[in-house]
Amino acid sequence: MGAGESGIGAALLGKQQGYDVFVSDAGIISDLHLSELTAHNISFEQGSHDEARVLAADEVMKSPGIPEKNALVQKIRARGIPIISEIEMAHRFKGESKVIAITGSNGKTTTTSLVYHICKTGGLDCALVGNIGYSFARQVAIDPKPWYVVEVSSFQLDDIHQFRPDIAILTNITEDHLDRYDYIFQHYINSKFSITRNQLKEDVFIYCADDDVTMQNITNYPIQSTLLPFTMSKQLPDGAYITNAQLHLKWRQEEMSMSINDFKLKGKHNQYNSMAASLAAVAADIKKESVREALTTFQSLEHRMEPVVTIKGVEFINDSKATNVNSTWYALESMEKPVILILGGVDKGNDYEPLKALVKEKVKAIVCMGKDNRKIHEAFGNIVELMVNTESTQEAVRSAFHFASKGDVVLLSPACASFDLFSNYEDRGNQFKQAVKAL
Repeated sequence: MGAGESGIGAALLGKQQGYDVFVSDAGIISDLHLSELTAHNISFEQGSHDEARVLAADEVMKSPGIPEKNALVQKIRARGIPIISEIEMAHRFKGESKVIAITGSNGKTTTTSLVYHICKTGGLDCALVGNIGYSFARQVAIDPKPWYVVEVSSFQLDDIHQFRPDIAILTNITEDHLDRYDYIFQHYINSKFSITRNQLKEDVFIYCADDDVTMQNITNYPIQSTLLPFTMSKQLPDGAYITNAQLHLKWRQEEMSMSINDFKLKGKHNQYNSMAASLAAVAADIKKESVREALTTFQSLEHRMEPVVTIKGVEFINDSKATNVNSTWYALESMEKPVILILGGVDKGNDYEPLKALVKEKVKAIVCMGKDNRKIHEAFGNIVELMVNTESTQEAVRSAFHFASKGDVVLLSPACASFDLFSNYEDRGNQFKQAVKAL
């Protein structure tokens, strides 16, 4: 069910492994994916689901974007047909290959990319897959590797059964995607911790000891793996910590330290990402020298605090990947100049309370970009004098530039999903960059 990247990847792997594969998508399948299905002689449908055919399946791979409350998903469950996620299917056929899996509400894409960069720097033959790049299943089918660095979302973890990462990272947990979890935060927390469910004693679980939600819940699950925390608040016998602007990595009687001033990635949130990624690398037996080199050479990612251009002394930053309140908090926390903040999109049950102090301190104007901005006005109307609604990226960028003075920053960090005006956060970020360059 679903013919996006995960659906097509699962179809290719299923076909390779001798399954009778049928792909069903209620929407329109992209030309690229249609050509792949045709080339591999995989039967498919688009525009609707043939319920009888779907309900005749022995097993269903459900794309992560399809919610549990979907009527056909409910019928599949009622029939007792197993539903698996694409990462579960990939794991089934990965053979002896090892997996580093990264999840979390914030920082997972940067951390995943950094783990991959450190592993490549250290000479590991690995692939970057999952929510970033190719699907895990496609990689297993087309170009298998000894190691996979996998970014996994809560939606992908919801339908795992045997999926077992050798090294798992949980960056943090903040309220996100609550619309998919009946607005019950604990359900989302359970989903994130399921990354540890099948781990064994020889596996490693890396987590943030400074994250309140993680620490309040970690003892609620029968975690078997070796625990490796990272923190900024104390020294540790094993794990990663930062004291006096020095990163310390400790693992199996080995220790490494380096100045955080040498990190290519700046900002407190990236210090956490760097600690998590470094621990994963040393747990994968990457040499300390390679870790140190990789932390000084990593390039930041598109749509994540990405500098666009400076026009008449006004700096424009694209943080379209900030699809929740916590991501926007980190973006604002790292700002040292007055900010014109572009907010808005599809609200996933956001609580804007955590942003209020930073908005009061740093934001001189808010430009709303989305179809329903009522909650943003309610949250910040008494804090920020300048607030305006806009209905397109071009209008938002022009308004923000109008409010800005030399030395200010225009920050696109929406705190919301993008699906009202854009196809995804990349589309939103690209349109922002185009609009800025057209000023």
